[in-house]
Amino acid sequence: MTAAAGAGGGGAAPPPPRPVARTAELLGRRADRAVPVGGGSICDAYQVVLAPRGEHPAPGGGEHGSVAREPAGADTGHAGHASTAGDPEDADAGHAGAPAETAASAAPAAPAETAASAAPAASAETAVPAATTVFATTVFAKALDAAPADFFAAEAAGLARLRATGTVPVPEVYAAERDVLVLQWIEPGAPDRAAAEQLGRGLAALHGTPAPSWGTPGEPCYLGPLPLTSPPRPTADPAAWPGFHAEHRLLPLLRAAVDSARIGPRDARDVERVCDRLDDEAVAGPPQPPAVIHGDLWSGNVHWTADGRAVLIDPAAQGGHPETDLAMLELFGCPELPVLLAAYEEVRPLPGRRARVPLHQLQHLLVHAVLFGGGYGAESGAAARAALG
Repeated sequence: MTAAAGAGGGGAAPPPPRPVARTAELLGRRADRAVPVGGGSICDAYQVVLAPRGEHPAPGGGEHGSVAREPAGADTGHAGHASTAGDPEDADAGHAGAPAETAASAAPAAPAETAASAAPAASAETAVPAATTVFATTVFAKALDAAPADFFAAEAAGLARLRATGTVPVPEVYAAERDVLVLQWIEPGAPDRAAAEQLGRGLAALHGTPAPSWGTPGEPCYLGPLPLTSPPRPTADPAAWPGFHAEHRLLPLLRAAVDSARIGPRDARDVERVCDRLDDEAVAGPPQPPAVIHGDLWSGNVHWTADGRAVLIDPAAQGGHPETDLAMLELFGCPELPVLLAAYEEVRPLPGRRARVPLHQLQHLLVHAVLFGGGYGAESGAAARAALG
């Protein structure tokens, strides 16, 4: 009989949800506690508290069984997972941190889409060596039923794409598998002016980073659950943006909205008119080479943290038009948005951008029309007409 079965007197504990069990399996650590935190309208998500390194279930104990401590220096098994970026306990040690009792009792303070995770506050070089810490580790795990095989790999690649620019903080990825994505958890905090200013400058630097092509040729990319296509061959020609945006962004979404009867005939015609006029600078503005963008930068994907940062999560990172990110922030509102935009334009002025906001909101309105229907089809048409002037 295991200690878990004997202590409870009521038989074995129920098995943990599959994303929690997979997180424990992938990271080679027992899941001590898991709290559903919601995953927005798409994913299921959990705050998972892992046992300190070196503690695993005793034989026959299961995920929540009794604990057997490994001998000093034993291999914890992380090297065996090619998709694992590192031991989350090492990353946690870089924070101010709390003993296991404190970390394990911390309840999530916001939904997963806004309180998911963030990049470690310290690099591996500055983290406390793991051998000196016996802290619990809290991670964020999310899953999607019947997810495409490359769904979470695409998100992990997008986070890596943003991280490589060195301009904006993003979550650390611990595992990206077909059925689960595991990121570092960090406590949410309130939006503040200083974090907004820092994010504005960071976005300006991000958008000043050249991308090798429009889209992500040869690599998957998803906007929410919707796959995005890219040119078959890389192209970074500024003059190619109108064709790219029409062929690979607006028109596929428009067809999906029409096929599902989620946009009316007049509104659909006006979106087509926008596509026909994207090579007109009066509509699209001056030519812009592809820049690295977040790609799905609504306010819910800006995670305000307890340590006073604004961290970007859930990207559809790609080579795109910088004004798309800014217009998306404005679409549903964002805390401290005037401060953020003012800081951005101090670094990277965009003359005439206000007139182009409806154009760059059109893609995301069409996404919402496809996914949710309602009035988003009519809003798409209204944005198209505003873009045409």
